[in-house]
Amino acid sequence: MAEDSPFTVDAEWLQQRLGQPGITVVDASWYLPAQKRDARAEYDASHIPGAVFFDQDAVSDPSTGLPHTLPSPQQFARFVGTLGISADDTIVVYDGPGFFSAPRAWWMFRVMGVFQVYVLDGGFDNWKASGKPVTAAVTKIAPCVFHSAFDAARVASLADMRRIVETRESQIADARGAGRFAGTEPEPRAGVRSGHMPGARNVPVTALSENGQLLPKARLRKIFEDAGVDLGKPIVTSCGSGVTAAAITLALETLGHSENRLYDGSWTEWGGLPDTPVATGKD
Repeated sequence: MAEDSPFTVDAEWLQQRLGQPGITVVDASWYLPAQKRDARAEYDASHIPGAVFFDQDAVSDPSTGLPHTLPSPQQFARFVGTLGISADDTIVVYDGPGFFSAPRAWWMFRVMGVFQVYVLDGGFDNWKASGKPVTAAVTKIAPCVFHSAFDAARVASLADMRRIVETRESQIADARGAGRFAGTEPEPRAGVRSGHMPGARNVPVTALSENGQLLPKARLRKIFEDAGVDLGKPIVTSCGSGVTAAAITLALETLGHSENRLYDGSWTEWGGLPDTPVATGKD
């Protein structure tokens, strides 16, 4: 279904290239508590042959006190280097359901200067269901040196977001579900208020895919239009903790929208502060 996205590959494409030099497969699965899935345990039990596990919780900056904050280029390089990932590799990332947490790893590699990185359309659940090879064998890793080229312009800070909410100089696309966005459902993290940033538009991550596959361009475009997002203007993506916001980023890039940034602190930061304005309702 995402045959018209330059940022995804299908299961047939990947299966034909498994084991080839320069092809690196990365399991970037991560789940919310409500999903009741253990990403690491699932990887240990079954994964694509040769895949390494990219721990979304570990690949972060622990000094911020926020979940999943983008690590420094040096921290990121050390982590992925220990996984044997080179910046010269062709990297294919996947998650369980297909279009949930894998785009976060895709975005992180891109913001660190790697552009030959793709998301496996359909994810591991569909890979298994279609009878593609899986293994529980431990992947042999040869550590290497990863050279990063960090692009800070693709990341929005709290100060940026305060200004954007005040001036409306950029649009905000929020990937959380409708209930959390409207403030009718509680946030999963203690001490975080419900609602959204004033002026933000709701583009739930679940609306961007079907059966784990990224929607075709025409349907993606309509999702944004129906949400009131103007694809001709700058956009900042956001979510609960910076993970699923990257799915919106990938969808935007698929549509040729490159003037976008990701708010890394996302709602956990904004909603956890006492002085940031919060709106409720659908708009």
